[in-house]
Amino acid sequence: MLYRPFGKTDKNISVISFGGMRFSEPQQLEKSSDLLLYAHSKGINYFDTAPVYCGDRSEDILGHALRQLPRESFYVSTKSSRAKGDDLRKGIERSLQRLGVEKIDFFYIWHLMDQADWEKRKQDGAVEAALQAKEEGLIGHVLCSSHMEGEGLAGVLNEEIFEGVLLGYNAINFPYRSAAVEQAGKQGIGVVTMNPLGGGLIPQNPERFNFLTTDTANDVVSAALQFNLSHPDITTALVGFSNIREIDQAVSAAENFIPYSQEQQQKLQVNIETAFDGLCTGCGYCLPCPVDIPIPKYLDSYNQLILTNGDRQTVLNRYRFHWGITPQQAKECISCGDCEERCTQHLPIIQRLKELPL
Repeated sequence: MLYRPFGKTDKNISVISFGGMRFSEPQQLEKSSDLLLYAHSKGINYFDTAPVYCGDRSEDILGHALRQLPRESFYVSTKSSRAKGDDLRKGIERSLQRLGVEKIDFFYIWHLMDQADWEKRKQDGAVEAALQAKEEGLIGHVLCSSHMEGEGLAGVLNEEIFEGVLLGYNAINFPYRSAAVEQAGKQGIGVVTMNPLGGGLIPQNPERFNFLTTDTANDVVSAALQFNLSHPDITTALVGFSNIREIDQAVSAAENFIPYSQEQQQKLQVNIETAFDGLCTGCGYCLPCPVDIPIPKYLDSYNQLILTNGDRQTVLNRYRFHWGITPQQAKECISCGDCEERCTQHLPIIQRLKELPL
C-alpha cells in the first residue's frame, strides 16, 4: 500500500481509504466488521464513517472492528451536519462512545451546501464547538465535507480554518471540483475524494469508460482510482466497500502505482469533458422534494439514458431492478425549482424528469 502525508498534519494515510457507507448487511455486525479488518490487513489505515450511514449502524460497525486493532495502526473519521454548537458537541461525544476511541482523528463539518450554509455553521456555533473539542483533545484535526461547486468551496478553504477537505471528485465530475482541489493544494491541506468511481457508474459502464485505461491500469476501476491519485493535490480516494473483491481490486490499483504524466492527464480530461459533462453525481442535495420525488434515483436513471445513447429499456430496468421505483412518480414534479436551486451541478432537473421514459 502507498501512503501519503495528510496535508500539514503529522499523519501518513493510505491512498485507498475505507468508506463505511456501503456495508451490504449492516445488521450483521461481525460480518461487516470482518470486511473492515480485511481492509486493514491489506494496508488500508484510514476509515471513514458518519452517524447516519447504513441505517445509523456504520459507527457501531467501525467501533466493533477498530476495538480489535492496535490504536496506532489506524485513523478514523466521522462527521456532523449540525449547525448548533451544542448539538454538534453531543454528536462528537456519541461518536466517541460508539467508535470506542478517546479521540476522533479527523472530524468533518459535514454537508456544506452553499455559502449561506457555511455562514450559518459559523454563526450557530458548530465551527467553534469543533475547534473547542480539538483543544480538549477529543478531535485530532478539523476538516470540512462539501458538494459545493469548486469556486465556492475554494472560498471556504481560503478562510484557513480547516486542515483538510472531503469532496466529490472523479472522472465524471472533476470539472466541478477542480478549483477546490487546487486551492487545497496551495494551502497544503489534505484532500480526501469521495465517489471516485462515480457512485458505481464507472464500473457499471466499462466499455464507455474504457478510454481511461492505461498500461498500468487495464480495468476501469483501477483506471478511475489512478485518475484521482495522479492529481498531485489529492491525498486519498475514499471507496465505499461492500465485499472483499472490491477491496482487492482497489488495493491492486495502488500497487506499483505510477502517477499519470501531465500529458496523459490533460488528454483524459479533454475526453471526459467532451463525453461525460452533465452526469448527476448523486450527492442528494436536491432533496427534500415537496412532493417526495426521490430525485437522485431518477437522475441516476437519466445518467443511464445518457450513457446508453437513449436506450429506453436500460432506463426502465434501472427503475425496477436497481432502485425499485416506478417511472410515474417522476411525472408528479410541480416544477417548483427548489431542487435546481440546490443542485451543485446546476443540472436541468425539471426537464430531465419530464424526459425520462415511461
